[in-house]
Amino acid sequence: MTTLRIAITPGEPAGIGPDLLIQLAQQLTNTPQHVELVIIADPQLLTQRAAQIKLPATIRIFDPDLPPQNAKKSELCVWPIELQDSCTAGALNKDNAHYVLATLDRAIEGCATGLFDAMVTAPVQKSIINDAGITFSGHTEYLAEKTQTEQVVMMLAADDLRVALVTTHLPLSQVPENITAAQIDKIVRILHRDLQLSFGLQSPRICVLGLNPHAGEGGHMGREEIDHIIPAVEKLKTEGFILDGPLPADTAFTEKHLKNCDAVLAMYHDQGLPVLKYKGFGNAVNVTLGLPIVRTSVDHGTALDMAGTGKANTGSLQTAIDTAVTMAKHRKSSR
Repeated sequence: MTTLRIAITPGEPAGIGPDLLIQLAQQLTNTPQHVELVIIADPQLLTQRAAQIKLPATIRIFDPDLPPQNAKKSELCVWPIELQDSCTAGALNKDNAHYVLATLDRAIEGCATGLFDAMVTAPVQKSIINDAGITFSGHTEYLAEKTQTEQVVMMLAADDLRVALVTTHLPLSQVPENITAAQIDKIVRILHRDLQLSFGLQSPRICVLGLNPHAGEGGHMGREEIDHIIPAVEKLKTEGFILDGPLPADTAFTEKHLKNCDAVLAMYHDQGLPVLKYKGFGNAVNVTLGLPIVRTSVDHGTALDMAGTGKANTGSLQTAIDTAVTMAKHRKSSR
């Protein structure tokens, strides 16, 4: 069996990303067989954090010219990138913002060249990157720019519930103007394709939410459904897409609709994700669809208050790794 190689970026160095990787390394059974996890980070940061949380950690420097190797217990395979300044758990330092982006760039390049089969990202602190004078709205948008992908889709998953978004990190006031038939058409096509390519669903079923309360109430509570969402849904259905909606968001997440649904398409961030995170926060995964590479991430933030305590929950990172492995395998088998 071919060994997969997964790149992992620890995210904000002052956050819980380094803690999570050290904690996961303590149990060899957490790493799937035939998978090499390569952490792109400063080895000294990981060594110092391991000492702080009182866990053993052995650093093995990654050599891209060697074949993949399975990890040993407490071993971290690290491809070194040096921090630009000192790092204290829980204390943000904008001078390390470029370091965070450098780890992402190396993972992206490695995936693009075939060195890595997927990349998994721990949480970054958007505010400190922007404080450093770098415009940064999130992993999703950054990956799209770096891979020159015109349109990507953010999807979170917890157990059997998957929620994708038409719009992501927009102020609520800007959401309606970005709900267009053309945009919905693009998002559905990407979602449908990746459900097939990366998750092995041959005929995916997608529930599409409305934007307004009661899905617009026939135009009495807004016309976005009539003018944009319904035309897009009907057009796609004529092409063979299996879609249901637009559904009122307050009743869509019920057994009636979800039992025959492979993914829910929400119109904006806080319409779909609160339900998803209520169902599986700490064990959910964030997936970027539409990219030429496989990327998954955790469902939580940097948790600065927990950094350096050794008490962070590894569940979401483990799920992100497992999902990346699953997606990479499906993509390899489809070639």
